[in-house]
Amino acid sequence: MFPHLWLFALLACIFLSEAKPVAPKIVLINHYGDEGSIWYGIPEFDLLAQNVSVPGLSIRYPDVHCTASGVVCQVITDEGEINAASTITALVLSSLFDLRKSYFLLGGVAGISPKAGTLGSVTFARFSVQVALQYEIDARERPENFSTGYIPQGTTGAGQYPTHIYGTEVYELNDALRQRAIAFAQKARLNDTADAQAYRALYANAPDFAAATAAPSITGCDTATSDVWWSGNLLAEAFEDTTKLFTNGSAAYCTTQQEANAVLAALVRGAVAGRVDFKRAINMRTASDFDRPAPGQTVAENLFNGQSAGYSASIANIYLAGVQVVQGILDGWDETFAAGVQPQNYVGDIVGSLGSTPPFGPGS
Repeated sequence: MFPHLWLFALLACIFLSEAKPVAPKIVLINHYGDEGSIWYGIPEFDLLAQNVSVPGLSIRYPDVHCTASGVVCQVITDEGEINAASTITALVLSSLFDLRKSYFLLGGVAGISPKAGTLGSVTFARFSVQVALQYEIDARERPENFSTGYIPQGTTGAGQYPTHIYGTEVYELNDALRQRAIAFAQKARLNDTADAQAYRALYANAPDFAAATAAPSITGCDTATSDVWWSGNLLAEAFEDTTKLFTNGSAAYCTTQQEANAVLAALVRGAVAGRVDFKRAINMRTASDFDRPAPGQTVAENLFNGQSAGYSASIANIYLAGVQVVQGILDGWDETFAAGVQPQNYVGDIVGSLGSTPPFGPGS
């Protein structure tokens, strides 16, 4: 009845089949609206110049946003491990993108240990550890001689290396690239707020928490992934110990978040399929809250009242530090980054999916 519509559909199909996939140099990976929108309306580039709908992305964030040239793109995964893994898998498998030369800048907010850093700080992780992938006994029912209710799988007590390995427990990233990212980010003038400063002051009389009272800074330290958002000394210490245990003492825990291992799992599988280069992943997190209370505070007070203290600074610093990394990679593309930054350390997961043997895990 409307033959011109058939012609239009045919031409559209031909155009789409012949269109070259977008080949970004950098893909920004954020996890929800605030983390994503901090990149919009900035002077350096326009991420909303083109929007590419990708089947399999979150229904709340169905588009990949890109600059007009496609040099920089952004995907928002939605929150939590399942959303993050599903979204990045869909992106990696999409024929709309060629990601073989792309760098991936994971950028999001996180909790931070007051022993390791402070609100608003920007951290770059070499190790990402899935700390809650364990047996769990409710702390009210744990054996009296157990320091925690978390027990590595396949064992009978805390401190024993897990014997049941799923493959997603630990990821190690390219440290040579991480050090370059840290150097770029150190050019940023970080945001700080009166709320963050006031909350930091609560930790002033605790020598173990001296790092919590400092101004925001750029630092290299490692991250723990869990869908559980925890607060308290006992849980924080248990997962701090897990981070060390799972990496044979190599990792230095400082932040906690909900998506990193899921994103990295999808990128490793993409690398096995030849669709991405896992050596080009950078894991950046900014500190929005503390993982344990200040002296005199209850755990509940820290959890419910402390979440917003460093939030605005942490969101702002995703962009302020992250854009320096983006610009550093773009400025050095021809000289350094097109060919890739060769690692000097092991890069990959706990089971050696990318072909080399990890220095942690059951085979180490």
